[in-house]
Amino acid sequence: MTTSPQEQAPAQPQPEAPGGHPQRWLILGVLCLAVLTVVLDNTVLNVAIPSLTRELGAATSDIQWMINAYSLVQSGLLLTAGSAADRYGRKKMLAAGLALFGVGSLVAGLADSTGQLIAARAGMGVGGALLMTTVLAVAIQIFTPEEQPKAIGIWAAVNSLGFAAGPLLGGFMLNHFWWGAIFLINIPVAVLALIAVVVLVPESKNPQGDRPDLLGAVLSTIGMAALVYAIISGPEHGWTSGRVLLTAAVAVVVLAAFAYWESRIPYPMIDMHFFRNRRFTGAVSGGVLITFGMGGSLFLLTQHMQFVLGYEPLEAGLRTAPLALMIVALNFTGVAAKWAARLGTPLAIGLGMAVMAGGLAAIATMASGGYAGTLLGLVLIGTGAAVASPAMSHAIMSAIPPEKAGVGGGINGTVAEFGTGLGVAVLGALLNSRFAALIPVAATSLPAALSLADGEAEKGRILDAFSSGLETSLLVGALAVLLGGLVAGALLRRAERGDTA
Repeated sequence: MTTSPQEQAPAQPQPEAPGGHPQRWLILGVLCLAVLTVVLDNTVLNVAIPSLTRELGAATSDIQWMINAYSLVQSGLLLTAGSAADRYGRKKMLAAGLALFGVGSLVAGLADSTGQLIAARAGMGVGGALLMTTVLAVAIQIFTPEEQPKAIGIWAAVNSLGFAAGPLLGGFMLNHFWWGAIFLINIPVAVLALIAVVVLVPESKNPQGDRPDLLGAVLSTIGMAALVYAIISGPEHGWTSGRVLLTAAVAVVVLAAFAYWESRIPYPMIDMHFFRNRRFTGAVSGGVLITFGMGGSLFLLTQHMQFVLGYEPLEAGLRTAPLALMIVALNFTGVAAKWAARLGTPLAIGLGMAVMAGGLAAIATMASGGYAGTLLGLVLIGTGAAVASPAMSHAIMSAIPPEKAGVGGGINGTVAEFGTGLGVAVLGALLNSRFAALIPVAATSLPAALSLADGEAEKGRILDAFSSGLETSLLVGALAVLLGGLVAGALLRRAERGDTA
């Protein structure tokens, strides 16, 4: 029987300045610049879909793979990238991630076929996985425990800023340049960030020097990629289709084999003992449901604004911006971190997710009356997420030994990818099933149904059916977020009581 790493000689703590790294806030700015580049690129791509369809002759399946190639590669490699950062050095992996992302952006910007663009996006996914796992790991190393919540809050705010600014930047770039510019603009930012990383960021890695877990890396990559693909393709091909069922079965079998393997080897990529830690399981479960509610609801709300309220894509992006701006304002000013510290992590997460659930319910019940109800819901969701999301990420990272910070960053990223994909798939499926049951014509989407409508009265009934489906889906999302807050808060409270005892 093998022993877990916790049962072996503990790793020596890595050297750290008494008050944290002297240039920690400047380094955090560099890390946030790298994160902003990745987030902006993914949100900008959605705006460029019509241009890619027109200029590259991309079919619907091509567009899907342009988006999904990045998501599948990144989600599959997050755990492996985090483990590699712990073993070989977080600074090295961060620099490698920036370099790969920059090269992938160059290839994507100069691509003259859909195949080249899809391949470039997959390469960018490798760089994105290295970036997203190492940024949090480096932040944990350079900040004191007291400053970590604020630093993670700023990191979360930059993610939200990229989400809000992506459609605006994309609209500006496409109005003045050709579609390739949305990728080429990444290059100078990646170069600048790479130079700053080399000059400023200190190297850190696991002093134990664990042996590489090659089989674990292969199993986790295949299992997570298969799981995300099943979630992504479910709404399109049907949840009971052979393709989706086969992919889901592969994911379950491979991830079960991964868990078994990790529990048997002396130097696992992920120590299965983490899942016995109530702090860890509470934070992970809450993190999945936060991203489930936010990712799914924003996906549906964007459709509502464009199809029902009649906004143009850029205008719809502007009208969803208050959500991200609330997160940015509360985290950049440090207000959210102060609230979380005053409330304590369990209560901050529970109340934050309850406020988010209230925002989702407000949109569900008031969106049909115009933008005012939607605005109220967005402000509530942003306020709740500003408090709960950084507290959740900090809870995940603090439940894992500092020498495994890269793996912690990988787990945090995996939670976000899984929750968002699941939210889009499940809430989208609920909307589609409700909509199909209520519309008076045979169609699978709102634009198709409107094109078949006979007169304005029938179009009105179709729009009402879509609004009814949206309300049902958002209420389910609100319930999931509320329950997640209760579960996560209760588990974290029990963990704190256990620590005190």
